[in-house]
Amino acid sequence: MTTDPTRPELPTPTTDSALGRLGAALGDLPTRGLPPVELWHPKHCGTIDIRIAADGTWFHEGAPIRRPALVKLFSTILRREPDGSTVLVTPAERMTIRVDDAPFVAVEMAVDGEGELRRIGFRTNVDDLVPLDDDHPIRFEQDGSGGFKPYVKVRGGLWALLTRALTYDLVDLAEEREIDGRDWLGLAAGGRFHPIVRTADLKVAG
Repeated sequence: MTTDPTRPELPTPTTDSALGRLGAALGDLPTRGLPPVELWHPKHCGTIDIRIAADGTWFHEGAPIRRPALVKLFSTILRREPDGSTVLVTPAERMTIRVDDAPFVAVEMAVDGEGELRRIGFRTNVDDLVPLDDDHPIRFEQDGSGGFKPYVKVRGGLWALLTRALTYDLVDLAEEREIDGRDWLGLAAGGRFHPIVRTADLKVAG
């Protein structure tokens, strides 16, 4: 049998291993492009002991998954459900996982140009490339200390939390504009202004 060098070695499936079953199902999928998870509607098979920490680290049964290629592969079958839960889904089964904050972390940012013509793109911890545009908006949420955390939409209902360093870089690019009589801090990019937060409410988490 010929081994495909572009895919990581998957867990050996066993009758009592949900992770193994997921790996076996992924082994039958095409190697190019994202799987069409939005078209899959298998039965819900309960919860699998996988947790994505706020820093983007994946854990299985309490231990970090130390194979980046495997994490990247499993990240392609994540889906946000209407009830707000996050699942790993294949054509055969659907299992709920725990996500402490966002399923992805934006770890790099690229900026090209200035003003309305500026282009901004992000790379996530699993190498998704995400442009800031109408399909991939940015939003800020208030954290427990009164500061704000920025997120960029990756796909579906899945978002990436920006690292603290990127948050400061993003704020350095922001400018203030008046919208409907109120001052907003936002970004000019992709041909329009993206409001982030009202200037009066802005307090980046330190």
